[in-house]
Amino acid sequence: MQVIQTIDGRVNPADVPKPTNEDMQKEYNYYLAEQLTKKLLDEGLISSDEFDKIKARNRKTLSVCINKNEFGKK
Repeated sequence: MQVIQTIDGRVNPADVPKPTNEDMQKEYNYYLAEQLTKKLLDEGLISSDEFDKIKARNRKTLSVCINKNEFGKK
């Protein structure tokens, strides 16, 4: 875990990790996959159980922020 030093309870913006373009693309892909999967569920094309399984798999394969404490770390 990375510790960021604060001064008077404020975080220096220069110390906050910045997302890479690849990180941002993965987040966008995850968002699109979630929206499409939700639409399939809402239209009755998949069950709630299938939705949960797809959602879990998407988190493993697509999302950066959800799986990692900071951007840019692999």
